[in-house]
Amino acid sequence: MIKKITTLVIAIILMLTVVMPSSSYANDIKGHQMVNELTHWANLGVILPDSKGNYNPNRAVTRGEFAAYITRAFNLPASDKYQFSDLKVGDPLTFEIQAAAGSGILGGYPDGTFRPHEKITRQHMAAMLYKALRYLNVPLNSAPLTFNDNNKISKQFHEAVATSVYYNIIRGSHEKKGVFFNPQGSATIAHAAAFLYRTHVVTQQYGQAVPENNTPQPTPPPVETNNNSYYVGTISGSNITKQPTVYVTYEQAEAAYQAANSINLLFQGDKIIKMNSGIASAADVAANTVTIYGNKDFTNALTYVVEGSELKYFGSNDKYAIVQAGDTKGYAKLSEITLIPTSLIKGRDYYYVANGMLSHKLYDHIKQAFIGEYVMGEAPSFMAAGVHYYGTDGVHFYNANDQLVGQHYQYFQFASLRQPTNYTAEELDYMIHTILEERRTLASRYANILTESRLLGLGQFLKAMEQEHRVNALFILATAIHESDYGMSTHALQKNNIFGIRVFDANEAAGSTYATPNDSVLAFINQYVNKNYAPQSGGYAKGAVPGNKTTGMNVHYASDPFWGSKIAGHMYRLDIRFGRKDHKQGRLAMVLNNGEPVNARMEPSTSSPIAFTYKAKVIGESGLFGYPVAIVEETIGSDGYIWYKVYSDNNPPANFVWIRSDLVKPL
Repeated sequence: MIKKITTLVIAIILMLTVVMPSSSYANDIKGHQMVNELTHWANLGVILPDSKGNYNPNRAVTRGEFAAYITRAFNLPASDKYQFSDLKVGDPLTFEIQAAAGSGILGGYPDGTFRPHEKITRQHMAAMLYKALRYLNVPLNSAPLTFNDNNKISKQFHEAVATSVYYNIIRGSHEKKGVFFNPQGSATIAHAAAFLYRTHVVTQQYGQAVPENNTPQPTPPPVETNNNSYYVGTISGSNITKQPTVYVTYEQAEAAYQAANSINLLFQGDKIIKMNSGIASAADVAANTVTIYGNKDFTNALTYVVEGSELKYFGSNDKYAIVQAGDTKGYAKLSEITLIPTSLIKGRDYYYVANGMLSHKLYDHIKQAFIGEYVMGEAPSFMAAGVHYYGTDGVHFYNANDQLVGQHYQYFQFASLRQPTNYTAEELDYMIHTILEERRTLASRYANILTESRLLGLGQFLKAMEQEHRVNALFILATAIHESDYGMSTHALQKNNIFGIRVFDANEAAGSTYATPNDSVLAFINQYVNKNYAPQSGGYAKGAVPGNKTTGMNVHYASDPFWGSKIAGHMYRLDIRFGRKDHKQGRLAMVLNNGEPVNARMEPSTSSPIAFTYKAKVIGESGLFGYPVAIVEETIGSDGYIWYKVYSDNNPPANFVWIRSDLVKPL
C-alpha cells in the first residue's frame, strides 16, 4: 500500500539522519498503564515533554494539543487554508492546527475561533480521529452504539463514535450501571496516546492506496516536526522548504546552516530562529512588551518596545536575537522575537514626504496591518515625494536597498523641554479651543468635546507650571493631546487622567485617578518629568527631550518606539499653525560622553563648581545619541576652550550650565 510504504520510508530516513542520544523518559511515564503507547509517541516526538522533562500523562489534553498530536503522528502537510482568529501568528501550534484543518480533520467554531486551550471532549476526539481515518483512506465502517448514555452523544457525532467503536479506538468505560461512552468528558494525554496508537494500527491494517487518477502529481512527504529539535531549510519567494534531517542540538543545525550556501533558514520546530536576511518584530507576549538588553544574560535592560513593533535584525541563535530599536542595538529573548525573512515581509513602517512635511506610517507585525500615520515635522531636503524611506530612530533614513540616504533631526523631538515656549497662556487656550472645535466634526465620539474635554481652559495653568517647574508648556499640552485623545479618552473623562499615568500595556484598564486635570498635570511633572526623566539624578535620565528609543524620555517612558516623535509631531503642527514662535528657536546639540561622565559647571571654567554630571549612557550604534541640550550662547573660557551655555537638565540649582565645547556636538 502506498501509505504504508511512504511511512516506512520516512521512518528509515529519520533513523539514518537523526543523531539521537539514548532515550530516557520522565518517571511519570514509567510504570504507567499506557507506557507503551506513551513511549511510542514520545520516541517519535509526537507527544513532547514540558520544561522539566515530564510528559504529564494524567493531565487533561486540550483541543490544540490533540490537533498537534494528529498532525505530527500522520505527517500532515502545512496549510494556510483556514485562519482561526484566536491563534497566534508564528506560533508552532498554530501551524499544526492549520495543517490538521487543511487536511479536513478539524474545524473551528461558528465565531471563527478554534479555542486551542479548551479541554477536548471524547466525542470531539472521536470526530477528529474519524476524519483522520478518512484522510488516510481507511474504510469508514461502523458498529451499533449500545452505550447506556447513547442519548447524550450529539447527533452529529454518532457516525464518528460508531466508527471508533467498530475499530476499537475509543472504548466505553465499565461502571456498575453499564458501559458509558461519556461523550462530554475530557481525556488525558495518556488516553490521547492510546487512541492515536490504535488509529495508527488501524491505518496500517486497513489503509488503502490512493488511486493514481486522484493524485496526478506525487509530492514528497512533509517533514515530521518536533518542536524541541532543529532543522535547516531554504526560502525562495514565499515558498519555505524544510529539510528532513533532524538535529538534536542547535550546534549541529548551525554547523549545517553555515556549511551550505543554499541553506538560508534555521528552525527550532516550526519557528524560524536564524535567517540570512530580513527584519524582526516584537512577538505577541503576555506582558505586551519586549525588552532589549545590553548583555546576553538579560540582566541589563536598555529599553523596551510594544509587541508588534518592527526591529532591525542582525543575527540570532537558539537563545537570543540581536536587534535594534531606535539606535539601540542589543539582545532580545528569542522567545519574544519573530523573524521575518525578506521575501515574506508583508508590510513595514515607512516615511514619506507630502506638502513639504515628513509623515510616518506604522505597521503592526502581529495584526499584519497598517495601524496609523502622523506628521513628524518638516521634510529634509534629501527626501523626495513619492518615495518610501525606512529607519528605526527617526533620524537616519534608508532607501529600499538599505542604503543610508541621509540624517535629519526633527527640532521638537530633540529640543530641550527646559526651554520655555513663546506662546502665552491666552494663546495656548486659543489653540486648545480651536483644535477641539475642529475635532467635533470628525467623529461622533467628539460630539460633546467643547463641553467635556479635560483640556479646556488649561492654558493659564500650563504656563504657570512652566514658570514654576521649568517644563515647556507646549510639550505638556502636546503630551496631554496624545495621551488623552484630546481630553476625551475614558481615563480622561472618568479619572481626569490626561497623561495615561499608570496605564500599563499589560493592563490598560488600570490608571491613576485625579480630582481635576490640573492634578494630573502636576503628577506628570512632579512624579515623572522632574523626578525620573529630566534631571540627571533621575533613575531614567537619558536627556530632557521627547527623544526616541536611544535618547530622551522615550527610552523608558513609553513602550511605543515612536512616542517621542509623535509628541514632537503634535508640537510641530501646533506651532506652524498658530504662529511659528518656537520652531528652531534654539540651537540643538548632543553631549557625547563616549562612555565617560561629563561635568556641567556653573561657569565656563574647569575650576568652576560642578552643577551636575552627565552620567555615562549608551549613545547608539551611530555614536550620535548622547544627551540632547539647547545652546544659548558660547564664550571662550580662561582655559582657552570654547564653552557652551545650555539649558540645565536639573531643576534647581540653576537654569543654565556650561559645558566645554569639545564634549558637545552641535546638530
